[in-house]
Amino acid sequence: MVIKLGTSIVTNEVGGFSTERIGPIAREIAVLKREGRQVVLESSGAVGLGAGRLGLPRERRNDVVTKQACAAVGQSLLMHAYEQLFRSYDITIAQILLTEDDFADWQRYQNLRRTIYPIMVPACEKDGFKIPSRVLEHEVVSRGIEAFVLSNPCNPTGSVIRGEELRRYLEIARDFRMTLVLDEFYSHFIYDPDGSPGLGPVSGAAFVEEVDKDPVLLIDGLTKSFRYPGWRIGWAVGPAAMVETLGRAASAIDGGPSQPIQRAALEVLKPERAESESQALRQVFARKRNLMAGRLKEMGIRCSPEPEGTFYCWASLKELPAPLNDGETFFRQALKHKVITVPGVFFDVNPGKRRHATSNFRSWMRFSFGPTEDNVREGLDRLEKMLTDARSV
Repeated sequence: MVIKLGTSIVTNEVGGFSTERIGPIAREIAVLKREGRQVVLESSGAVGLGAGRLGLPRERRNDVVTKQACAAVGQSLLMHAYEQLFRSYDITIAQILLTEDDFADWQRYQNLRRTIYPIMVPACEKDGFKIPSRVLEHEVVSRGIEAFVLSNPCNPTGSVIRGEELRRYLEIARDFRMTLVLDEFYSHFIYDPDGSPGLGPVSGAAFVEEVDKDPVLLIDGLTKSFRYPGWRIGWAVGPAAMVETLGRAASAIDGGPSQPIQRAALEVLKPERAESESQALRQVFARKRNLMAGRLKEMGIRCSPEPEGTFYCWASLKELPAPLNDGETFFRQALKHKVITVPGVFFDVNPGKRRHATSNFRSWMRFSFGPTEDNVREGLDRLEKMLTDARSV
């Protein structure tokens, strides 16, 4: 949870720290901490406190140099006041100072990211490599997760959270004020369990109740579903304040796409054209999906689950003869036959390299049916020959 306090809240009428106003807020933060919530307090007030200590009226602190001087004096006063307040609740505080340059400079941005502690929530084969909503709720309650990022449909597994499960995800976000970030770049690649094209895209937007209140951010673009990767167009839908912050950060990093490309994107996204392209995409990719899943099964490579979305097959090599039952060995041998696959260990999320055990995905592989149908057939023929040769030795 992020709590923002402006100078008018932090300081009193004479330019001092307003314990009367901040005291009750500190008490509520202590309650939230005891409930297991993680709290970030974004506080102004350094300039105001410094001006109060220096006796400078508001009309004398308009230039940058004076404001910097006030901040230099007021920063220590601000932190001392907060330290005194939170000490009574046995809460240790720390300070992080950020500027726009921390987002514009790549190295500084990486340093900033390292201050955020990521928590991995594993997706298991028994659940179809999905995270059930009951598991998500348990993780939020027991570990105090404040934000959850999910690729849906998921790269590399091809799994999809939809229907009532997706509704529960958004309810959990609302109930626990957890920011839910859904990467929906593959949202139009949807297939029914029998492999037929899905009726339409899957999106968390269907279950958003109030855009500006629900802590949900939906991210999408033209790269995957609309097959315009070179345009580099993407968008985010969510609360206005959140989107505004994203816009400021993005403008500092790369400035955004050109105006002509944005105008062209509006034509692509006109409902009638977008729906036509979306339906055609599912027809073509469902056919390639069934081709690949069927051929891999014949080779002894098991898709688990068969793709519900994306254009990837997430498959187990465990039933293949050694050493081709190892993902990295399979990858190197397939390269000799001019076929590119991606070993499962490359997708094994391990924040901070805290887990030292052998990856659970050494015998898993991601296969893509993104290329043309002729290329997919040729690639499968080459893999089949590679396996046939290996079994005949």
